[in-house]
Amino acid sequence: MIEEMSLQDVQALSGGELAGANVRFAQVSTDTRTLQPGSLFVAISGENFNGNRFVEKAAEKGAVAAVTTEKMKQPIPVLRVENSRLTLGKLGMRNRELSKARIAALTGSQGKTTVKEMIAAILENCGKVLKTRGNLNNDLGVPLTLLELEAEHEYAVVELGANAPGEIAYTSAFVKPHVVHITNVAATHLEGFGDLDGVNRSKSEIWKSLTEGGVAVINLDDAYAGDWLEQLKGKNFVTVSALGKTTADYQVADLKFDAVMHSSFSLLTPESSLQVKLPLPGQHNVANAAAAAAISMQLGASPEAVRQGLESMQSVPGRMCLANGRNKSVIIDDSYNASPSSFRAAIDVLAGQLGTKIVAMGDMGELGISAEEAHREIGTYAAEKGIEFFFAVGPLSGFAVKGFGKAGRHFTDIEKLAEHLLPLLKPEMTILVKGSRSSGMDRLVRHLTQEGD
Repeated sequence: MIEEMSLQDVQALSGGELAGANVRFAQVSTDTRTLQPGSLFVAISGENFNGNRFVEKAAEKGAVAAVTTEKMKQPIPVLRVENSRLTLGKLGMRNRELSKARIAALTGSQGKTTVKEMIAAILENCGKVLKTRGNLNNDLGVPLTLLELEAEHEYAVVELGANAPGEIAYTSAFVKPHVVHITNVAATHLEGFGDLDGVNRSKSEIWKSLTEGGVAVINLDDAYAGDWLEQLKGKNFVTVSALGKTTADYQVADLKFDAVMHSSFSLLTPESSLQVKLPLPGQHNVANAAAAAAISMQLGASPEAVRQGLESMQSVPGRMCLANGRNKSVIIDDSYNASPSSFRAAIDVLAGQLGTKIVAMGDMGELGISAEEAHREIGTYAAEKGIEFFFAVGPLSGFAVKGFGKAGRHFTDIEKLAEHLLPLLKPEMTILVKGSRSSGMDRLVRHLTQEGD
């Protein structure tokens, strides 16, 4: 936090009934496992948990006060409020308003974590940077990220996630960003959004959060780019394209891939052009890099800072990481998450590898009524791309096996799939491992790599 606060300061922000001394604090926590002495504990409740029951534990860990939603006798001062989640959000917003940092916020169906990491890598060449840790991108994670802002931060990169309408509007209002971006719109979280148009409407909530004089970075390669341009009429925006749209302000040209699908390209910017060698695989990462460059330069980064940052990149764990498999095979670990479009992008990378190519698939989650057909289409796409074998686990992935054809096989659990795959591993063989987080495909990666020894 940039400045200490008192419990009465919190009361002024959120209302509520204060019991106990007007203590001061410089840290905020919602988790007694990581709470630091001297912190304010904010008790959060949900369907399966009640944070109010942990106030005593927070006191034992050194919390100086608590925000609760229930009246209770406790050994530390307590501010009882109607909505502790909203109180947390207002605390995050207050700290952000004290900050002089230039702030970027981004959302999208895919690629936002990688783009966030790329922006941070670029801006680290310019000054002190705060970035969203892990996947702290929801209604709790975003305020907690903003509360990490300190006076010396010159930049911040905040990732915004959503599973339902209204969530981006809620969190982005706390962030008040100078630059905003939607990576893309794809068939993810359809159970919450309904359809692709619903995804777009929800992601587009971010446009309304721009500060005065702020800039939107628009991905011209997305099918919804025209809608975004219409929404942003009269606003400041720049455009970016990794697919050769020559009207874009930031363009990728002279794109080449090496044997492991790492890329080199020219990035044409309004200021100049620069040559980039990106040590991450696939066309989708070229698009991520172009977006990160545009966002960073709108925050003030130089072309040289962009080049250095992008060329220093390493894969985010579980997102298209190349790993050494057993018996000198290669594992593409993309086990962190999956959607139809990200799965096709991963298959494109796999198809560019030498030797035998295998897909090991787990179910893709939250696809609603289109789930069965979406899985079947992944199997068909893999066959069309020349993938030799297709192995899958999970009830929905059985439809992908049917779409792939005779060289596909379905397994009842990850251990049985691993037992089948391990004897097959050999040099010049590449296995793509991918599925939604709920499918637990990271367990298969551990079986197939040296980590499993």
